[in-house]
Amino acid sequence: MKQKGSRLVLIVAGELSGDLHGARLAKALKQADRSITLLGVGGHNMKEAGVELIHGIAHLDVVGTLGIQQAMAVVRTYTAVRHFLKTTPPDMVIFIDNPGLNLRLAKLAKSKGISIVYYVAPQVWAWHRSRVKLIARVVDHLLVILPFEEEFFRSAGVKCTFVGHPLLDDIEAHGPALKKAARKRFVLDERALVIGILPGSREREVQSHLPLMLESLARVRETLTFHTLLPIALSSTRERIEAMCRQSPVDVTCVDGQATDVMRSADLLLVASGTATLQAGFLGVPMVIVYRTSWVTYLLARWLVRIKWIGLVNIVMGRGVVPELIQHDATASRLAEQAHALLSDQTAYQSMVYELAGVRMKFGSPGAAERAAKVIIDQLRADSESAVHSA
Repeated sequence: MKQKGSRLVLIVAGELSGDLHGARLAKALKQADRSITLLGVGGHNMKEAGVELIHGIAHLDVVGTLGIQQAMAVVRTYTAVRHFLKTTPPDMVIFIDNPGLNLRLAKLAKSKGISIVYYVAPQVWAWHRSRVKLIARVVDHLLVILPFEEEFFRSAGVKCTFVGHPLLDDIEAHGPALKKAARKRFVLDERALVIGILPGSREREVQSHLPLMLESLARVRETLTFHTLLPIALSSTRERIEAMCRQSPVDVTCVDGQATDVMRSADLLLVASGTATLQAGFLGVPMVIVYRTSWVTYLLARWLVRIKWIGLVNIVMGRGVVPELIQHDATASRLAEQAHALLSDQTAYQSMVYELAGVRMKFGSPGAAERAAKVIIDQLRADSESAVHSA
């Protein structure tokens, strides 16, 4: 709990990816100012980083599950954080992503006069633009990780700083030597053709995308010889994924995690839209983006979404750098056609490699957590000075 003379900061990460970001941010904050006391809503990564997790919070592993279990977890989390804010108001709350829950909590914390920093902005530029006004009202400083977001939010009156993307800390370097080393780990020949498939981390994404990807590769296999790698994000989905792969004529090597090494090893990636597309872009690996969901969700998204592309590499570049196959366009024949075209046309392939190098350049250098920590500490100092002047 809070030490005498220290400042109490609560970090709220509502899902597994937020737990990783929260852990890195916590380490950076402790390194920059050891007097800060860190409490949090998170998982084992934040706990290992020295954050004291507050009691009464549902385990973050339930996020991404469906139905009543997830709904109950969200309600328990909201109730526990609300109680904590009433009984032990911190000097600052740092919210990480997960806007559905965190913006509600931010509104509550702001009503109690608590300073609010939001790290990893809600993607309101794509949809839910009505939330921008709420963000401007309740967030004291927004720390964004996509380069175009700073101008977007500042134009809406939000105090905002671009700090870079946390993924760059995982892939500081890339090139032939690292590709060779990654292939060695998977016992793959340097000269072999390797295709990586990333159907998504959530179970419903796997169910929708993996059969499509496997069927498309079966078609590519008619004219090309290649190895296939598939990183499994959650151990709970491994049995089902392996069962799907056994039903395919394509020989697939499934590995636990190691998504970055799978990407490094691959000559081409078939990847579900999401953060993985940006990670592949940073590594400079050509890809085809796919995404399929229920027709109700798709039609709702078509109505709400205000952007032309779905893949982050295309959004960041402002043009179609990599092909996207969405919903009715996401068929095995179309996916196989796109994959075969890239693998058989070296000019098109190298052109995409060149374009992806431009994606990485837009994000600057690694060190997002350290830059975020500096902004947060400056905000804490400004808050302290303001409190002294108003006393």
